[in-house]
Amino acid sequence: MEFSLDQRSASLSVGEFSEFTTGPHDVGSGSGGIWRAQLGTHWHNELRLRTASETPAAEFEVAITGKIFHAGWTITLTGRIDQFLRAPAGITLREIKTVMHPLPADEAALRGDYPAYFVQLASYATLWKLGLATVNPPVTAHALLRSELVFVETSSGLAQSIELTPADDSLFRGQLERLVEFLDLRLRARERLRNLRFQSPFAALRPGQETTQAELTTTFERQPLVLFEAPTGFGKTGMLLEFALGQLRAGHFDRALYLTSKATGQLQVVRTLDHMMLSASAADANGPSPGVAVWHVRNKSEHCVNTTFHCVRENCAYIDRLEARWPASGLSRFYRIESHARDLATLRAAGKEARICPYEITRAALAFNDVWIGDYNYVFAPRNRTLFYHQAGFDPARTLLILDEAHNLPSRVADAYSHVAKADDARALLAELDHIDAPTPLVRAWESWTQLLATLEPVDALDPALEADASDTLSKIADQLSELPLDYAALGPRFSELIWQSQQLAEWLADGRLKKLLWCPRPGELNFTCLDAADVIGENLREYGGAVLASATLTPADAFAENCGMGDFGLRMPEAEKGPAPNLGPEAGSILPSPRAFPGSPSILLRAHTPWRDHAYDVAVDARVDTRFQQRARFYATTAATVAALHQAAGAAVAVFFPSYAYAETVARELEKTHPLRVALQPRLQDLAAQTAWVEQSLAFTDALFLVLGSSFAEGIDVLGGQVTHAMVVGPALPEVNAVQRARLAEFSGLGRAEAFRRVYQIPGMTKVNQALGRMVRAPGHHARIILHCQRFLEPAYASLLARDYQFGTNILDDKDLGDWLSRPHPADGG
Repeated sequence: MEFSLDQRSASLSVGEFSEFTTGPHDVGSGSGGIWRAQLGTHWHNELRLRTASETPAAEFEVAITGKIFHAGWTITLTGRIDQFLRAPAGITLREIKTVMHPLPADEAALRGDYPAYFVQLASYATLWKLGLATVNPPVTAHALLRSELVFVETSSGLAQSIELTPADDSLFRGQLERLVEFLDLRLRARERLRNLRFQSPFAALRPGQETTQAELTTTFERQPLVLFEAPTGFGKTGMLLEFALGQLRAGHFDRALYLTSKATGQLQVVRTLDHMMLSASAADANGPSPGVAVWHVRNKSEHCVNTTFHCVRENCAYIDRLEARWPASGLSRFYRIESHARDLATLRAAGKEARICPYEITRAALAFNDVWIGDYNYVFAPRNRTLFYHQAGFDPARTLLILDEAHNLPSRVADAYSHVAKADDARALLAELDHIDAPTPLVRAWESWTQLLATLEPVDALDPALEADASDTLSKIADQLSELPLDYAALGPRFSELIWQSQQLAEWLADGRLKKLLWCPRPGELNFTCLDAADVIGENLREYGGAVLASATLTPADAFAENCGMGDFGLRMPEAEKGPAPNLGPEAGSILPSPRAFPGSPSILLRAHTPWRDHAYDVAVDARVDTRFQQRARFYATTAATVAALHQAAGAAVAVFFPSYAYAETVARELEKTHPLRVALQPRLQDLAAQTAWVEQSLAFTDALFLVLGSSFAEGIDVLGGQVTHAMVVGPALPEVNAVQRARLAEFSGLGRAEAFRRVYQIPGMTKVNQALGRMVRAPGHHARIILHCQRFLEPAYASLLARDYQFGTNILDDKDLGDWLSRPHPADGG
């Protein structure tokens, strides 16, 4: 659908019009949808031949166009009627629809299951009867004799006809009202944005923030693909929101998406937006100002109020007959009333009371909101993106995309395109398929898949012949699932997920955009691992009218841009940023070539100014130890002693960051034997409130917090800055050596061994180090003393990947050097 709010007009196909809804709807997608479309074409052709033999003058796929004026809007509808039959008494309009359900069926059941089909035919009929339709090729005006739907059962070709009655004219009028309501609400949203008032998220600007908003806006207007690097504590979230709201108010975009990799970041966005809106209303002498409409999209399982999380209509009363029950539910208040609460607790309570899935409230209301806050998956993951992309009126070209914590984007998208299949799961599903009397062809195809998985032994890469066998078997299963109905309610949630996964695996194998690895880490387990999703990321980014990718750790920016499929855009820096840039290499300030070259504009790297971080870090590189896996055991005692010395110098709790739990646990045991320190080892907690409470309690009652690099404790907890003044990083957090990393090395082999190792191991490992250290200084006045505990930090390949604030410091070559460094004052205190 295309619409113009200025001209109060909309243009869409009759098919789009008939399926349009402002309430819940079945989005449908995947290989099953493709197969059904192909099967539908087959039966259309069969009935066309039959009709042509019976009525030689019949016309087929006749183009119809009509223009409707309603409630101040001009609606243009276009479509093709399947069969157009003329007779002396008038014309007959006939639509052919294929269904998988057995026929003949009760007419009421067909109307309930396929309402859009009846709306579509009623729309054609109404346009014709009102004299608003023109057809191509043209015909002399005739009275409408009849309109009929012909349902065809796909498995047998059995047909059942249903003729529309005068009462069906109301179907078209009702659909027209729904469309106009949507357009009116979008018009209201635009007026709201034009008059949007918001307060700065900052009570007072910190040094360096004064020019950032202007620089970001100017940079974006020059090239609407910006990499924005700002350290933790800079106020990046507030800056990005102020920028996004300004772009919306100026009319450059219809909406903004603010996506993060962690729920913790999303909650911060919601809190900041609330503050900006409330502050603006309180400061407005003319009364409450129009606020921005915001929807925080939580994951589907969090919405669920059923006893079992299982999205199958026949098995969940909250989604069964959903479309029919929605109009009387009163839940449209969530988008009709702008001030209505829309927090998760309110959604769950309303859904439970109305016996409608709360996630469907989110799906229905989303289109009427200006800012969507959620996870990367809603744009980049194939299983989740339909929530956004199937929203009425959603146009990426008119949307501003903000990606925070963007350093996580390449790995998160690769994970979204990775899968695991296990022989034990396949055997259990095979037994269940037999138990529910599933169609024999499907059972046989699944049996072949089970046998294939059962024969697998550990291997770094699947044999090409076996890979071809797996692809063929999965394709056969996908074809059977598309052709034959299956009782998913009887299968239950676990087995339904497994059977659906087989279709995803078939699509994954056919997706040429991905760099892939099929491997077996253990017997009977096949991993479908995406090594590189850069082409997918770049393809998605190019759809948007503008995008800002923000993080504290985007450098080295050339590698990040390539990992996000932006290498083809190139990379350049604004004039103000040119100059010494040790992390960018000799190409800094220039356009960087890319192996994924195609026409495009360069992205721009903008770094925030943070003069208050100058000299805030006092860094020492401890060259006494080697923390590589093969060598670290020789230095456990030295590491434990260094932790004890650091705590003694701090006189308070210290933070120690490790590459792994196992390493942290080993050093904790060593400390128990040699030093009477109270150590708190990071627990495996998911909830942010519980994580924060653990950190605060540990700071009060222990001597050392042992944290794992790359975890939410190291990258998502912001209470360390200003409270912990001494910290230690025990080695670079290089990824585990395994089949996946070896395959990635092979992918980059054309760049040379050193550069391949840098891309696969060093950059990810050092990014985790930079993320952790960035949280030690979050505001003016904070300072921290940091020990980089491994001789590798002195090597140029590692040192150059440290953020600028940590690149220069003292080298510790023996115990005396450590004692001297710990005893001297921090440079910020005059040391």
